[in-house]
Amino acid sequence: MSISVKVEDNSQQPLPPPRQQAHSALQAARGLLDDAIAHIKRCSQSAADAVNDHQWACYDLALSWSECTAANFLLAHAAKLSDDDFSCRLATLFCADAVTNTLNRLRTHAADFGLDLNDFHVVDANPQVLAFLRQQLAAHNLAAIGSTVIERDGNLGADLLGEHHSMMRDTFRRFSDEVVAPLAEDVHRKDLIIPDDILEPLKAMGVFGLSIPASYGGLQEEDKEDTLGMIVVTEELSRGSLGAAGSLITRPEILSRALLKGGTERQKQLWLPQIAAGDPLCAVAVTEPNYGSDVAGVQLRATATKGGWLLNGAKTWCTFGGKAGVLLVLARTQADQTLAHRGLSMFLVEKTSSDAHEFEEVQASGGKLTGRSIATIGYRGMHSFQLFFDDFFVPDSHMLGEQKGEGKGFYYAMAGFAGGRIQTAARAVGVMRAAFSKSLSYATERVVFNQPIANYQLTKVKLARMAALILACRQITYDVALLMDSGEGDMEASAAKLFAGRAAEWLTREALQIHGGMGYAEETPVSRYFADARVLSIFEGAEETLALKVIARALIEQAV
Repeated sequence: MSISVKVEDNSQQPLPPPRQQAHSALQAARGLLDDAIAHIKRCSQSAADAVNDHQWACYDLALSWSECTAANFLLAHAAKLSDDDFSCRLATLFCADAVTNTLNRLRTHAADFGLDLNDFHVVDANPQVLAFLRQQLAAHNLAAIGSTVIERDGNLGADLLGEHHSMMRDTFRRFSDEVVAPLAEDVHRKDLIIPDDILEPLKAMGVFGLSIPASYGGLQEEDKEDTLGMIVVTEELSRGSLGAAGSLITRPEILSRALLKGGTERQKQLWLPQIAAGDPLCAVAVTEPNYGSDVAGVQLRATATKGGWLLNGAKTWCTFGGKAGVLLVLARTQADQTLAHRGLSMFLVEKTSSDAHEFEEVQASGGKLTGRSIATIGYRGMHSFQLFFDDFFVPDSHMLGEQKGEGKGFYYAMAGFAGGRIQTAARAVGVMRAAFSKSLSYATERVVFNQPIANYQLTKVKLARMAALILACRQITYDVALLMDSGEGDMEASAAKLFAGRAAEWLTREALQIHGGMGYAEETPVSRYFADARVLSIFEGAEETLALKVIARALIEQAV
C-alpha cells in the first residue's frame, strides 16, 4: 500500500515544542503500523491464519505497537508535569527511540508488511519529524540528560500517585530496604527458600490479600479492585529481590481471581480468608513438560472416582510448589482431545508445606504427589518445581465451581493471568530500578583514567537511556493498572509485560557492563539482577506467545 504525501518546505519555520513533535513522530509511526497490520489481515482468511503465516512480521508489529503504546502513556504523563522539564526530556527521548526502533523493524523486511520506500516518506520527507529524531538522539542531548540524571541522583520525577498509594509505596519501600535487601544475596547465592523473616511480616501486613475483597478477609474494597496498589507493592518488593519477595503475591493474585471468577460461595468463604492470611501459601500448576503457553493442550488427567477425582500426570515450573499448602491445578476432565480447552477443569489441591528441594506426599489411599525443584540461573528463593501426580485424590468439593465448574478451568485460569502479566511488568520495573540505582552509585565512585566513569559521555548516554526506559515502563504499568480496575486494558497488560520484560534484560545488561569485572562477580547485586531479569520474558506468558497469540492477533482482528 503506497501513501502519497505532499511535502511543504517548512525548513525555515520554527519547530513546535518537543512534546508536540513527539506526538507527530509517534503518529507517523503508528500510521505505518496500521498500514502494515491491514496488509497482513488482507493476506489471510482469519487473524489466526495471519499470525501463523506471518510470524516474524506479527512479532515485530506486536513489539512495535507495545513500545509505541508505552510512549503514548509516557507523553500523557509528561503533559501532566508540564512544569517539570526533566520529565518532558525523558519522555521525548523515549518517544524518539520508540519511533526509531519501529521504523527500523519495518524497514528491515518492509515487503513482509506490504510497504515500500514511498510509504516511509511520511517520516523521511517530514522535516519536523526528522529534525526531532536527530535532535533527541544526538549524543550531546543524551549526554546532557545523563548529566542531569547524575545531578538528580536518579530521581525520575513525580509519579503522581495519590496519598493512599504513596503511603503503600513508602511502607513497602522501607520493608524492601530494611528486610528484603539484606537477605537477598544469601537467598540467591545459597539457593535458599524464602525465610520467615520475610514471609511473616508480609503476612501481618496483609500483602497476600491485596486482590481479595474485605468481606473475604482481604484488603480490597468491595466491588472496587485496586490493581495499582498491587503494582506499587510488587515494584518495591522486586526492587529488594525478585525471587525473595517480588513474586510472592503473584500466585495468590491468580488464585484469588480464579476463585472470585468461578468459585462457589462456599469455596470463596473457605479459601479466600486463608489465602489473604497467607496460610496456606499457594502455587499455580498449569504448565506441563510439553505444554507451556499453549494452555489448551494440557494433558494431566483427572478421572472421576467415588467422591472426587484422581489426578495423573506431570506439571512443571510450578513456582513455590514445595512451600505452598494449596495448588491451583489445571487438569483434563474430558478425555476427548478435540474439546481442547473446553475439556479442562481447575482443582484446589491441598498438600503439606515443605522447605526442601524435593518432597513426597502419600495419601492413605495410595495416591502420591512428588516434587523436585528445578535448578535455575536466577529467580531463586521461591523454587520452581516439577510435580508428578500418581492417582492423587482430590474431593469433588475441591473442583473450582464444583459440578458447575467442570470444563471451565481454562476460563478461570485466564481470569488470573491478565493480573499476573501486569504484575510481571511491575516486577520488571522494580528490578530495573535496583540495577539503575547501583549503576549510578558505581559510576560516580569508580575511577578510570583519573576520573569517575560517570564523567564519560558513553556512561552518561547509558544512564540517560536507562532513566527514560524505566520511566516509560513504570508509566505504562501504572496506567494499565488503572485501566484494568475499570474492566479494560487486558491487551495493554500483555503489551506492558512484553515490553518491560525485554527492557529489563537490556537495562540489567548495561548495569552489569557499567560495573565491568565487578558486575560479573556474584558478590555484586547487579549480577543477580541480570540473572533474574532473564526470566521476565519467559514466565506469565512467553514473549512470543504474547506477541503473536494475544497482541498481534487482536490488532489484526480489530483492523479495518
